[in-house]
Amino acid sequence: MKTILKKVIVIFPALIAEAVIILLLLTLLRPWAAVFEGIFRLLGFIFVLFVISYRQEGTYKILWLLFFMALPIPAAVAYLLWGDKRTVRPIAERIEKEKAELGISADDSGIMEKAGEEDERILQSLKYVEEMSGAPAAMAESAKYYPIGEECWTAMLEEMRGAKEYIYLEYFIVQDGVMWQSMLEIMELKAADGVDVRLMYDDLGCIATFSLDDIRRCEKAGVKCLAFNPLKFISGTLNNRSHRKMLIVDGKTAFSGGINLADEYINAKEVFGHWKDVGFKVTGPAVGNFLYMYATFWNAFSKDKVPASVFESVPEETEGRGGAVLSYYDSPANRDGASNNFYIEMLGNAKSRAWFYTPYLMLGDTLLDAFVRAAKRGVDVRIITPGIPDKKLVFRMTRSFCGPLMEAGVKIYEYTPGFVHAKASLYDDKVCTVGTVNLDYRSLYLHFENNSIFWDSPVFGELERDFRETFGKCHEVRSEDLKQGIVGAVFDGVLRIFSPLC
Repeated sequence: MKTILKKVIVIFPALIAEAVIILLLLTLLRPWAAVFEGIFRLLGFIFVLFVISYRQEGTYKILWLLFFMALPIPAAVAYLLWGDKRTVRPIAERIEKEKAELGISADDSGIMEKAGEEDERILQSLKYVEEMSGAPAAMAESAKYYPIGEECWTAMLEEMRGAKEYIYLEYFIVQDGVMWQSMLEIMELKAADGVDVRLMYDDLGCIATFSLDDIRRCEKAGVKCLAFNPLKFISGTLNNRSHRKMLIVDGKTAFSGGINLADEYINAKEVFGHWKDVGFKVTGPAVGNFLYMYATFWNAFSKDKVPASVFESVPEETEGRGGAVLSYYDSPANRDGASNNFYIEMLGNAKSRAWFYTPYLMLGDTLLDAFVRAAKRGVDVRIITPGIPDKKLVFRMTRSFCGPLMEAGVKIYEYTPGFVHAKASLYDDKVCTVGTVNLDYRSLYLHFENNSIFWDSPVFGELERDFRETFGKCHEVRSEDLKQGIVGAVFDGVLRIFSPLC
């Protein structure tokens, strides 16, 4: 609570100043009220045309139009501040500048062609993500999947202990506890030995968990800290958070997945039953994309740049026992969501099955239609969601999407022991994904996320086994579980309209 209050104290003067300016304008402009009413009507008409013509998800458009009908001026101002993708340009331009300076591009390495030579259609989908994200595919010397957070954490500690050059971390949530203290102790020892240790965290994600005292302790020990998109004042980028999660050690090893740095992610404390999360480790050239993702974001917001020389530590060649890996990040500045469109592509390509883990199920129209079409085509489509929710209203929203999916033949499972925070998917016999992307609008369109696509990798078989074991711990949702009467149906309809806000 103290951390939140400190943040509010910083933001509060800006809010007061904005309110004073608005009141002054309203007072001064009152004599010309009729003139301004006509101008506002015209601007409102233009606003509605703009929202309708802009290429966005239909649910998102409906939400803003309903808001505009109820409160025209606040809605228009809010849309210009937070609703339009152009508001995130200041962040995106800084990142793209650093990306250009580091020289990252999706060069034609031939890896995807080799990986997808058996299926030209899959190859097109993979190349599409390469071109949209600007991230090149790479081979992994090894790739290991972790079906539970504590296993991934143990492996992370082992790699950090062996660090000789640098340890780079980026997480949405950092919170004091067993997990964080065990990692911090290693980070402090390594920083004392001259290892370059850096921690990047999202300022809003850590608003209640990572205090100024925590930051001071890190920096005193030589651990460099950087807040992504700090909450200094109200701006158009306030809604665009970095939900990414990665640990990079010496350019040789990278970890990612849904796991944040807090004790519930390793079941060191219980908050919503058993916490089911997943992660992975890659070694070899595939680490390069994680290093680029980290360096471009860090360098965009810090004067203490990650030196270009760190990329020399990434191996250039490997036998590729870990398969082909395409690791990329989603940006809210992109007109198309890379992950959203990839899921649509893979659901359309799937011949036998498409299985998903997600903590939140709040789909846009296009992705919802892709799930429905795949299931109606006879594809075995399954989605595992939490049995014990972390947010009851969001859980109700998730269930409101189950009806149309189940009618089409999609099987929805709820993890009986507790909460599922995993974000992964599996298609047919060779392609799978593990990353930070939830199946909701915020994750697919508004946040910076990172995702990894694995082709012909041991991660596929390990993920498949994990899915099969987890199905046995789930309750399959039936139509009788969703019965809620007329009032409940209306309430769920309203919730679905507002789902892009969650």
